[in-house]
Amino acid sequence: MTDTTTATPQDTHIDLTEQERAADLNIQELKRLVGLVDYDETKDPFPVTGWDAIVFVVGNATQAAQYYQNVWGMELVGYSGPENGNRDHKAFVLKSGSIRFVLKGAVMPDSPLIAHQAKHGDGVVDISLEVPDVDKCIAQAKAAGATVVQEPETVSDEFGSVRIGAIATYGETRHTLVQRTIDGETYAGPYLPGYVARTSTFVKRDGAPKRLFQALDHIVGNVELGKMDEWVAFYNRVMGFVNMAEFIGDDIATDYSALMSKVVANGNHRVKFPLNEPAIAKKKSQIDEYLEFYNGPGAQHLALATNDILNTVDALRAEGVEFLDTPDAYYDDPEMRERIGEVRVPIEELKKRKILVDRDEDGYLLQIFTKPLGDRPTVFFEIIERHGSLGFGKGNFKALFESIEREQDKRGNL
Repeated sequence: MTDTTTATPQDTHIDLTEQERAADLNIQELKRLVGLVDYDETKDPFPVTGWDAIVFVVGNATQAAQYYQNVWGMELVGYSGPENGNRDHKAFVLKSGSIRFVLKGAVMPDSPLIAHQAKHGDGVVDISLEVPDVDKCIAQAKAAGATVVQEPETVSDEFGSVRIGAIATYGETRHTLVQRTIDGETYAGPYLPGYVARTSTFVKRDGAPKRLFQALDHIVGNVELGKMDEWVAFYNRVMGFVNMAEFIGDDIATDYSALMSKVVANGNHRVKFPLNEPAIAKKKSQIDEYLEFYNGPGAQHLALATNDILNTVDALRAEGVEFLDTPDAYYDDPEMRERIGEVRVPIEELKKRKILVDRDEDGYLLQIFTKPLGDRPTVFFEIIERHGSLGFGKGNFKALFESIEREQDKRGNL
């Protein structure tokens, strides 16, 4: 893994975002949670502060909002719909720590969201990013040849103003760029103008944790064969992202399927995008399956960072979340145990929960992956707990992909 940021200690700085402050997170915690690093924003042609919101299009946003509250412990904070002038769709804004999800579902029969959901199923349509200067970013994007799908504009309501623009990325995914501070005034509404504050009558069970995850670590994008390097170059050229890691060949293959992956990140490493493409192998890879059922490129999985993966996994399992299985042999392998060394919990506790563990030169991480969250075998979540490691679980790839293959085989898609 190579960190190619160039700032020196004297000219680096890092600030909390409003979402991080509201979640009572601190810089040291974020450095551990998601591998945050210092960098000099003033030298960045396309400075990205961090994640703003992950926008999903779903078949039924009303029910999905209940699911993410009841099962994933998220909090409903905002809403847009017919009751406040949005005739096209309903949108529910949920948060957990510094993560904001927006779930959109069509109301009108001619809503464009219906065609999107029919084509792709439930999935991510917009990976919105917070930026300090939308106009600077859009100008850089244009100069670098990106497709601008929304020119910068300022939208306002009684809570203040937000400036937004948007660029296209792989498939039908976009990056909406959101500038929340204009002329020294930070927008104070629940999400964006057009949304109203909304709470839920849902009451957590006695003893339930405040939240199950604190931050978003990374989002993986799946693209077509031969397109990975093209999109890596896009993020390098257009957005100034640096290359963090790449995984090819035996690193990321089993006896039956293979893929290739490269990871790009913004300057402070809050935003990390592993980009995957299929590789030629004996059978169909997980990327091939995703591309077939999502009907094109898109976001495959979101990695949710937690301080306590054991309790998070226990709580999610109790709510019915299904995780990929890992054979006991993975945990009993003496070479694996020697390579991993001491971690904060006994291997037996990880084995009981099927949590994977990997170590690199910087530390170790614990991770586990859900089965697909919807009817189509497309979008799923990863739960990750970092302890110094800045990697993505390279040592677990073979075990993970074999587990995915077993699920593919059950679905008849291997």
